[in-house]
Order: sequence, then structure tokens, then C-alpha cells
Amino acid sequence: MKNPTAYPLKEVVTRFGGRIEGDAATLVNQVATLENATAGQIAFLTNSKYRKQLETTHASAVIVAESDIDATHLPRIVCTNPYSYFAKLSAFLNPLPEVKARIHPSAVIGADAKVSPTAQIDEFVSIGEGAIIGSGSVIMAGCSIGANTSVGDNTRLYPRVVVYHNCVVGNNVILHSGVVIGADGFGIAMDEGAWLKIPQIGRAIIGNNVEIGANTTIDRGALDDTVIEDGVKLDNLIQIAHNVHIGAHTAIAGCAGIAGSTTVGRYCRIGGSAGIVGHVNIADGVEISPFTMVSKSIREKGTYSGMNPFSEKEKWMKNMAHMRHLDEMASRIKNLEKELEALIRRG
Repeated sequence: MKNPTAYPLKEVVTRFGGRIEGDAATLVNQVATLENATAGQIAFLTNSKYRKQLETTHASAVIVAESDIDATHLPRIVCTNPYSYFAKLSAFLNPLPEVKARIHPSAVIGADAKVSPTAQIDEFVSIGEGAIIGSGSVIMAGCSIGANTSVGDNTRLYPRVVVYHNCVVGNNVILHSGVVIGADGFGIAMDEGAWLKIPQIGRAIIGNNVEIGANTTIDRGALDDTVIEDGVKLDNLIQIAHNVHIGAHTAIAGCAGIAGSTTVGRYCRIGGSAGIVGHVNIADGVEISPFTMVSKSIREKGTYSGMNPFSEKEKWMKNMAHMRHLDEMASRIKNLEKELEALIRRG
């Protein structure tokens, strides 16, 4: 493994902005935490509770906000958002492997498929008839791309990703191992004591600059399309059901589940293991805490939380209805207590 290239802070600032306090010629070749950084690495401070670590860190430089400029004498880059600065610098210092334009001999390419000559197609990849693979994209070992599916430019599919037929994957997308795009949604109808399968004839459409974590599944639409808009970030082990629409730049943590025909707004944040029932609408900018169950539409931006032990359904629904009025009931009880005290005093 070759030694990483080191860059002086002045070059980093020229590239990413901010300003330097201390020696601008200080060289850095990697990012690290304050606790574990070594010479040649640059750390960052985003939370005041870690300020004490500035006294013992072995980092050569740090990234800090204006409010922490005097917290250390180390060479430092001062910026408005140290965490995003760290993310940009880390991506620069740790680039993805270069694309190797090729089609491996073991790959199977369907009739009329169009594979860019600048794409990388690795071992045992299957690309269906009429599919399109864009320029600079990497399809790693064991992936399967269905017929008439399109994969955009500079998109990266890690090993064993499956994208079903007629789906669309945009530009600059990352799909991690085990992702399945466009499997049938859970559409069934009861008929004379047996379940009938409802054909799922919509598509799954993934926008640009989306990242989807390992073993996450996004079902195709039953009639209309399932849509994941630009900039959405999905963690591992998430289930997105048929006809769901997720707005741009929403982030969802692991093990969350969203049932069919639900719309999630833009710039939402959904915590791990949260569940959202079907046919509801979530407004833009909503934050849902981990393990929260959303059973009705959320119309206003804000943070929503809720966890309760299960019980028989009718009792649970009555209890939930009462809980929504707890503040009102508490106020009424306080007023009644005051009235009772007044009656007792009058004797």
C-alpha cells in the first residue's frame, strides 16, 4: 500500500475554504478522531463535550468552528461547519477506486443492451435486454440488472445488487451489497379463502446522488411508480414498500419500514426502527425519533416521538386517543383541584 499524499493546510483551504490559524505549511494526509489521531492526521471538533481531548490529541491539525478557535494552539482550520468540512476533506483524501473501463469475460450482456465503453462491468454480472449502463459506472461482481432498466452515469453498484426490469437508477448513485430495487410489492387480495397475487406493474425510480445501504429493499409500484428523489440517503436494512414517494434529501436510519402508498417530504429525518403505516403523508422537514410508530399523517414540520407497549387493538386505540388529550386533561384536573380547595376553604 502506497503512502498517502500529504497536503499543506494552505492547499486544503484553497480547495475547501475556511481560514487557517497557525502554521499554514502543516502537512496532513488523513482524517481521524481527536482521540485516535496521529502525526500527519487532521481531526475535527463538533461537540463541546470533546474539547478536553484537544489537550491530549496527537493530531497535526484540527478543524474547528469560530467558537472553538481559542480551545487549542494546534494549527487549525476555522470554518462554519466543521463536520461537513471534515466530510469533504475525507472524501478528497480517500477517493473511490478508479473506474477500470472493461467488460469481464464472464459477464452476460443481453441483446440491445447499451453499456458505455467507460463503464466497468465485473465478474458474473448479468445485464438484461435493452438495459442501459451509463458512463463511468461500476457494476461489481454478481450484480443483476433487469431488462430495459437504466443505470445512470458515475453510479456504483457493489457486489450482488439486484435491480429488476424497467427500473431507473440515476447518476452518482451508490447501491451497497444486497440492495434490491424493484421487487414486487406486497400486493395480495383474498378470494374464497386463498390469497391472489396482484401484479405489480409500476417501476422503482431512484434519483441522482442517492445512497442506499446494504440489504435495503425498495419495491416497485403496484400501478404507479415508487419514487426516491434526488439526494436521499438510506441506511442498511430498510424496507420501502410499493408506491412510496420519498422527497429529496431525506435521510432514513437502519431498520426503518415504510408501508405502501405513503409520501415522505423533503429534508425529513427518520430514526432507526421507526415505522410508518401506509397511505399517510409526512410534511417536509419532519424528524421522527427512533422506534416511533407513525399511524397518521403529519402535516406540520417538527420532531415527533412515541413508543408504547402493545395491547389488544381496541384498548390500545382508546388509550392512544386519551393520550392525545393528556395536556388538556391535566389542565382540567388542576382547575378542578383549585375549585375543590376553594370549596373546602369556604367550608
